[in-house]
Amino acid sequence: MTRKREFNPHSYYHVIMRGNNRQPIYKTKEDMFELKRTLLHVHAEYPFTMLAYCVMTNHYHFLLKPVRDPLDKIMQRINKRYSISYSKRYGHVGQIYQKRYFAKEVDSRLGLLTVSSYIHRNPIETKVPMVEKLELYPYSSFPLYVDDEKDAPTFLNRQLLKELLPEPFAKTNTAYCVYCLSYRQTAEEDPHSEWFDP
Repeated sequence: MTRKREFNPHSYYHVIMRGNNRQPIYKTKEDMFELKRTLLHVHAEYPFTMLAYCVMTNHYHFLLKPVRDPLDKIMQRINKRYSISYSKRYGHVGQIYQKRYFAKEVDSRLGLLTVSSYIHRNPIETKVPMVEKLELYPYSSFPLYVDDEKDAPTFLNRQLLKELLPEPFAKTNTAYCVYCLSYRQTAEEDPHSEWFDP
């Protein structure tokens, strides 16, 4: 029997979901677009706020807070909707995700800065960096902080993190990007994360 997880409705959570057996389930632009479409659809029905996200080829990271509904309901909807779409597009049979999503409460100012930076740095922390500059990775919220005039998904909040920056950083998204680029961060992941290279 699966034990029901307890969640604090007032906190953000670092959420990680991984493809089954190292399967690359976000390998094309169409896959990335479909996941974004899924997030927008679920957000309209079950509101949530994100401070950061990054989608890699076989997993994603979200820094997410539910607005009204439990986190498990939101994640169930996101993963089910994307799974159905993936199966239809590729004729796939069986589960596409490794197991249940991992979620770790982030309940401090420093924690939000650390985890969001960790999420944003994913594309350059691989054995072979996926991009030379973080702002060039299009499947992350980082480019939307680099240029905060760009249109962002309705669920992305770009106002909070800059306000949490310590001195001597200015309270701007540009300064937040400098913070991300200045410090290599660590964050707790699920116990089996070492099985998966991004």
